[in-house]
Amino acid sequence: MFKNLTVVLLQTILLFFSFMAWSCTAVKPPSEVMNYPAASPDSSKVFTADEIHKDDNTTELSKQDNQGPIEVGIEETVLMAMQNNQGLVVEKMNPLIQKTFEEQEQSVFDPVFGAGLSNKRSVAERLSRAGSATESSTVDTMDGSAYIDKLFPTGTNLSLLGSTNIVDSSLYSDKLASTRLGLTVTQAILQGADIKANTASIQQAWIDTRISEYELRGFAELLLEAVESAYWNLAMAERRIEIYNDSLTLAEKQMSEVQERIKIGKLAETELAAAQAEVALRRENLINARSDLAKAQLVFLQILNPGGNNMWDRKIVLKNQPMAPDVELDKIEEHVKVAMIKRADLNQARREVEKGELEVIKTKNGILPKLDFFITFGKTGYSGVFNESVKNVGGDSYDVVGGLALEYPPLNRQARALHHRAVLTKQQAIEAVHNLTQIVEVDVRSAYIEVNRAKEQISATAATRKLQEEKLRAENEKFRVGKSTSLLVAQAQRDLVASQITEIEAVVTYLKALVNLHRMEGSLLDRRGINTPGNRQ
Repeated sequence: MFKNLTVVLLQTILLFFSFMAWSCTAVKPPSEVMNYPAASPDSSKVFTADEIHKDDNTTELSKQDNQGPIEVGIEETVLMAMQNNQGLVVEKMNPLIQKTFEEQEQSVFDPVFGAGLSNKRSVAERLSRAGSATESSTVDTMDGSAYIDKLFPTGTNLSLLGSTNIVDSSLYSDKLASTRLGLTVTQAILQGADIKANTASIQQAWIDTRISEYELRGFAELLLEAVESAYWNLAMAERRIEIYNDSLTLAEKQMSEVQERIKIGKLAETELAAAQAEVALRRENLINARSDLAKAQLVFLQILNPGGNNMWDRKIVLKNQPMAPDVELDKIEEHVKVAMIKRADLNQARREVEKGELEVIKTKNGILPKLDFFITFGKTGYSGVFNESVKNVGGDSYDVVGGLALEYPPLNRQARALHHRAVLTKQQAIEAVHNLTQIVEVDVRSAYIEVNRAKEQISATAATRKLQEEKLRAENEKFRVGKSTSLLVAQAQRDLVASQITEIEAVVTYLKALVNLHRMEGSLLDRRGINTPGNRQ
């Protein structure tokens, strides 16, 4: 019978190590528990060349000199910004940092190994056996122990302990060695017995990683919108320079014509002041336009971050000029549906609800009494030497201890307060999702309206510009036959310049409105062929 108990102990030890190996993969990620995709295992691989489908732009960009002019189109600008922007480099680190918390939370179920070794000598005086005198005694004691503890998601704690004790006393001729091997199993019955509650912190860490990926996606969308806006703002600033240069040339030509007509006596000298004032105004506008262009270049370079020793002085050559694309929008309801799936902030809010559900499970478990069942089975071998004591562990001697341990604070106010707070926080997160859903829909609908308004403005401003051209032509003809004044001609020139500026601004506003609509519905990165973590609901 006792030998059978020894076999059972050895089998239990083997089962212990098998259980440890299984538990390393037993905790499932939230993707399996809560039915949504797991976080990307390698968030550092964001915005790689393979994930950005832009034909051969990568090769073309790599051939550009870091010191020479920057010649880019809108697609190459997007690619360079995604590769080089310093703000994005910083944000890309957040999912990697957050992922370390997953490992930290999983460490709760890591096995713990411990060992100890001590040596003790005692020298003392004692009454002799005859009782007539004292005698000295020297006792050398050596203790050694090693253990492995392992907590499992089921609330089971296994502890395997091996210890030895060797005593060498001058009072006895032989040494005494004892070796013990014991296994303790503790199983939570109430508090700590729920697998979901025990693994809630791990799942929350996984969700936090997913949230950080949604935050990264949101930042990337904002960056992409800023990149395209900076590109079109720069293109518009360059076009303004061209318009003001042309208007200055036209004003100078008009002033020369006025001067010639004054010389031949067809105009009064008072007409010259209006022409000169118009030239001065054109030069003033040109100075302001050049300043705006320089600022737009700085913003563009900062977002692009092309590198080079003299990055801020590099010349920029834009391949694409503002042109209104022929785009037919879907119905507004379709854009709203896309936003409900793709918006990063909305998906982030949904993950917060899932975190709240896990917190409720975890704190509800904390309200329960702590009731544990435990059993310890051990065998001890004795001998005069260590080796023999180890062999004798398989002998007939053994010990078994079992029982229950109960712990419960009568009021338990802390646990109840934590659970109540978790319930309220979860409800708050649910209401936040409802509120954000409305905000997202308003954002999409407002952006949709703005796109349609901007599109209509393109044709309206083009018509205005054509009428202003005709108005200027008519004023010039009237001026040549003496039926108009240089002031009216200058006013017509000024109106034409304003209409030309408004026309190009309308095109750029439309382009930027399209980008904003796609960002508001959360599809901007997908439409540009850019793959990021957090691109699924």
